[in-house]
Amino acid sequence: MPAPYPQEFRDDVVRVARSREDGVTLAQIAKDFGIHEMTLSKWMRQADVEDGEKPGVTRADSAENRELKKRIRLLEQENEVLRRAAAYLSQANLPKRLYPLVKELAADGIAVAVTCRVLKLSRQPYYRWLADPVTAAELAEAYRANALFDAHHDDPEFGYRFLVDEAKDAGEVMCERSAWRICRDNRWWSAFGKKRAKNGKKPGSPVHDDLVERDFTAVGPNQLWLTDITEHRTAEGKLYLCAIKDVFSGRIVGYSIDSRMKSSLAVQALHNAIARRGDVAGCIVHSDRGSQFRSRKFGHALNRHGLVGSMGKVGAAGDNAAMESFFALLQKNVLDRRSWATRDELRIAIVTWTERTYHRRRRQARLGRLTPIEYETMMKPAVTLAA
Repeated sequence: MPAPYPQEFRDDVVRVARSREDGVTLAQIAKDFGIHEMTLSKWMRQADVEDGEKPGVTRADSAENRELKKRIRLLEQENEVLRRAAAYLSQANLPKRLYPLVKELAADGIAVAVTCRVLKLSRQPYYRWLADPVTAAELAEAYRANALFDAHHDDPEFGYRFLVDEAKDAGEVMCERSAWRICRDNRWWSAFGKKRAKNGKKPGSPVHDDLVERDFTAVGPNQLWLTDITEHRTAEGKLYLCAIKDVFSGRIVGYSIDSRMKSSLAVQALHNAIARRGDVAGCIVHSDRGSQFRSRKFGHALNRHGLVGSMGKVGAAGDNAAMESFFALLQKNVLDRRSWATRDELRIAIVTWTERTYHRRRRQARLGRLTPIEYETMMKPAVTLAA
């Protein structure tokens, strides 16, 4: 089953179809964007429903109905959890841990996740308790914590290094790291307070090593992606484009366009690329050191799909030259051709030029005078055999 098209791509195709010139058919637009004419017609009918021009169920209504049904099921389970918890606690079990109740409810078909959320418990500790209610490590840490607490109570000015020595004299031997962790978890600080970080500043966002080193080549698709963000002015304000390029064929495998340059712009472009390309685990995603690519959201998206991050040096445009070359073409062929009144007008021009001209009509010398779509189509059997 083919991967679904990203919603942003669908909306852009509908925009292009609605704003088409006289004499341009839907079949031609569908061909330019690499989709079937019936698919485009279906997208336009759904867009008419979304805009209220035709009767039907909108995506928001469908999502709301699904969410309501899911919420009803969860509420029924949560009510059962609360009912059983009230009965359980009324039996003089209040001082006891609630994990046995979670186990009983799970046996009755109520998900552990639901019970733990209602009772404000964590699932991982519950599963550890289920496997071994009291582990040797927990017992040993309890004895250590008692020894550290007694020492801290006697001498509140002692830090964890001094508390280690006091606990050792009491018969509980541990390393300083273990003592620091126990004191941190229980907030047993020295009366003199903690030292501040250097200059009172937090460390900056993490960066990735440069795994590309200006070698913009790949022997197969989804091995090396390049990404960057560009901007252009309109009468309404700036429009930002984050694009992701596959070095193997030069194809723009994912993009996202918005009026604000936030981390979500880069994350959405990455999600759109993954939706179009399928299994991309192990692919290197190379970018500059912009804050959008150093954000936690972008890093989590990379880790979630098994992608490998890579970044060029600060102020070194050549470290991402292959991506800058695409933006230079876009600037010359679209952005600087004329002034743009609205963001929507510029968005349609960018998407149309990328999908119709760059992907399917502009031949590249490094691809043997083939377009990116032709090159991927011709090389796909060879890549499959090589794999």
